[in-house]
Amino acid sequence: MEIKVKCNCGVENCSEWAILELQGVVESQPSIANQIQGLEIGRLCCSSSSSQVNYTFTVGYHELSGTKVSLKKPLLVLKKNKQEEGSVSNNEVDLEVIGIIRHKILFKNRPKAIISRPQVKDKKASD
Repeated sequence: MEIKVKCNCGVENCSEWAILELQGVVESQPSIANQIQGLEIGRLCCSSSSSQVNYTFTVGYHELSGTKVSLKKPLLVLKKNKQEEGSVSNNEVDLEVIGIIRHKILFKNRPKAIISRPQVKDKKASD
């Protein structure tokens, strides 16, 4: 089998991706199980201090804290291109590089519960 890999973006211009590594399972509700394509799971925020970059990932009423970790070996993100009708061999596969992954954001601690306080309305003094 012949596998052709091509990269049109160049070494320096290839888009940078990251892996989010979570401990546990992320499950969708049964009512939307078939419609998870493009579903927004949560909000990822980055805050930097003088020595390290910290990440927070908020999913519903849960907040996770994580750090950026370099991978030992980079990974490629590939897209499989459809074969042309007139191709000579059926054993050829064309892959296109669409990104590279050099880091992962590791969330290794248990999530904190976010509890919001009800808003208190100001009472106006009656004359």
